[in-house]
Amino acid sequence: MSLKSTLTAAGVFALLAGSASAQSTLVYCSEGSPEGFDPALYTSGTTFDASSHPIYNRLVEFETGSTNVIPGLAESWEVSEDGTEVTFNLREGVKFHTTDYFTPSRELNADDVIYSFMRQLETEGSWEYFNAMSMPDLVESIEKVDDMTVKFNLTRPEAPFIANLAMDFASIQSKEYADAMEEAGTPEMLNQQPIGTGPFEFVAYQKDAVIRYAANPDYWKEGLPKVDNLVFAITPDASVRYQKLQAGECHVMPYPNPADIQAMKDDENINVMEQEGLNVGYLAYNTQMAPFDNPKVRKALNMAIDKQAIIDVVFQGSGSIAKNPIPPTMWSYNEAVEDDPFDPEAAQRMLEEEGVTDLSMKIWAMPVQRPYNPNARRMAELMQEDFSNIGVDVEIVSYEWGEYLDRSKAMDRDGAVLLGWTGDNGDPDNFLAVLLGCDAVGGSNRAQWCYEPFDDIVQEAKTLSSQEERAELYKEAQVIFKEQAPWATIAHSVVFMPMRPEVEGYKVHPLGGHIFTEVGLAE
Repeated sequence: MSLKSTLTAAGVFALLAGSASAQSTLVYCSEGSPEGFDPALYTSGTTFDASSHPIYNRLVEFETGSTNVIPGLAESWEVSEDGTEVTFNLREGVKFHTTDYFTPSRELNADDVIYSFMRQLETEGSWEYFNAMSMPDLVESIEKVDDMTVKFNLTRPEAPFIANLAMDFASIQSKEYADAMEEAGTPEMLNQQPIGTGPFEFVAYQKDAVIRYAANPDYWKEGLPKVDNLVFAITPDASVRYQKLQAGECHVMPYPNPADIQAMKDDENINVMEQEGLNVGYLAYNTQMAPFDNPKVRKALNMAIDKQAIIDVVFQGSGSIAKNPIPPTMWSYNEAVEDDPFDPEAAQRMLEEEGVTDLSMKIWAMPVQRPYNPNARRMAELMQEDFSNIGVDVEIVSYEWGEYLDRSKAMDRDGAVLLGWTGDNGDPDNFLAVLLGCDAVGGSNRAQWCYEPFDDIVQEAKTLSSQEERAELYKEAQVIFKEQAPWATIAHSVVFMPMRPEVEGYKVHPLGGHIFTEVGLAE
């Protein structure tokens, strides 16, 4: 559903300003456009911010500002003694959104839960997250015990299973709406005109310009949301977001330029919140393609990268060098792992020993700012210079964000891609299996790296109930990762969130989402 073509983004802001006295409107200057509004299809935080967080709920949810799992659409749950049966008791009286394009005839029930998961389990499609987490092998069946009770039968115990169901891909859809769209021959509407149970209803989307939401008057959490309207003003340039924040055209902005942070802190009209990020930024080689299928070549390239220069120039004090694929704030982080030294001469010798000369490659640079990479183009330029010093010729390429994410999954992708990750559930599995496991090849595993000694360890770790035992396995996995070098690990960053002083109740979420359910505006 699009805004009328005569209504420009500027016109939307004028209307909002004019109606502010009658209704409260929170404007968020987002960094990019969503790929769609069906969160099960994607893994991008930009998309989750615009879809799963405002529009949907999950059986269980993360308490905003923490990794604590709390009841969501399920009021309670029980796990069998052997860990293979998980039964959820659904919340009574939860209503789906009533919009101009759909009026539900019933409230949430077990059919909606079963549909939301079985479509990912039984139908072909781009269920990237579901597949990367080995869910097809884990979920044996889902039973409707009664209208308000659902039981998941698992093939094995899975330590992070409950937390996994609090993640965005597990958002609950309306089966009634899906059936209606299927009957109408327009199943794509689930991804274009979403219906959920969340705090905000979808109103309209003008591509690359603005998304509009209205408060859900029937939201099951009493007293929420705290504003009448929510607007995402899509603003890819960080400097322009800053200008809009200063001018009062938006209330909250993500991913400021590191060079602007001190000025923001000095401005009495801007409040800057900050928190250590649960993230990692990396360069993923395509390990399926020569010469990047050789771990010694990957090691040599890693040794050519001056990571401290990247921290100084790109992060400007807001980041730290990454040596492991998980952040140091996460349990099981292996402090004993030694990072690759910055040694261009040794790197060049290693390439020559492997018979690699006159190497040309591409480095893919993201078109958007992310918490783990505030300026991918500048980072790529620094790497380009580093690689040239060892005789490697680099071409920098980029695409629109959705296309970038899609094309970078290709098994025959040329070169190495700059990406990163902010944890989605506070568990090491969410990094090590989702980004580097065999089930994620062709999806979120952008290195296309399937290494059985590593994969066997991370798959075993998730079946154990003891966090101490799991941690030991994850530490082993980090050693293997470093030896095999499917990535160059670059940085972990601090997350900064600038906002107007009238914004009340905003919490920096450790899992990276921008969530406005509990955010209000002072009069």
